[in-house]
Amino acid sequence: MLKKFRELIQNRFFNRTKQLREQAFEIHDHVIQIEDDTYFIAKAMIPDIPDILNVERSVYEGQTPWDHAAFANELRRKFDRLYLVIRYHDRMLGFIGASFDDRTKTAHITNVAVVEDKQNRGIGSYLLKIMIGKAEFIGYKKLTLEVRKSNARAQALYLKLGFEKTGVKAHYYFGDHEDAIDMTLALTQKE
Repeated sequence: MLKKFRELIQNRFFNRTKQLREQAFEIHDHVIQIEDDTYFIAKAMIPDIPDILNVERSVYEGQTPWDHAAFANELRRKFDRLYLVIRYHDRMLGFIGASFDDRTKTAHITNVAVVEDKQNRGIGSYLLKIMIGKAEFIGYKKLTLEVRKSNARAQALYLKLGFEKTGVKAHYYFGDHEDAIDMTLALTQKE
C-alpha cells in the first residue's frame, strides 16, 4: 500500500513538473523590444545551426567550441533542452541554450553568445532573464553555468543578475585548458 501511495505521489509530482516544463518550452516566435531596438526571438531549429556557428566564430576568435553535430544533438533533445535564437532582420545576433534536470530541479546554461558588435546592448541579459524565468516557472531551485576565468565582462553580467561564484573547474576548456568559474543562481521558489 505504501509503495503504491509513493508511486502515485511521484507520478503526480513528475507529471506536474513535466507539464510545467512543456508550457515553459512553448515559444511563440515573436518580436521583442530591448532598449530602443526591435528583435525577433524564436526557438532554435536545426537549420539555425550554421548561423549559431557563425555567432560562435565571432565571439571565439574564429573558433567554434561546439560543432554542428553537438548542436544538432542538443536541438533534438526537445524534452530537456531549450535553445533560443535572437535576430535583427535576418542576421542572427545571439543564442542561448539550457538543459533542464527534473531530478535535481536544476537548469544549466550550456551556451550563451552574442556577436561582438552587438554586445553591451542588453541582448545577453535578456536571453539569460528568459531562461531564469523559465526555470522559475517550472519550480526549479537553481540555475548554473560555467564561464572562462578570463571573461571578466561575462562574469560581471552574471553577478549583476544574482549569480554567485561557487567553484572552479581547473583546465576545463578544450584547446587552451583555461579554468572555468562555476556560477550558481538560487531561484525563487513558487508557492
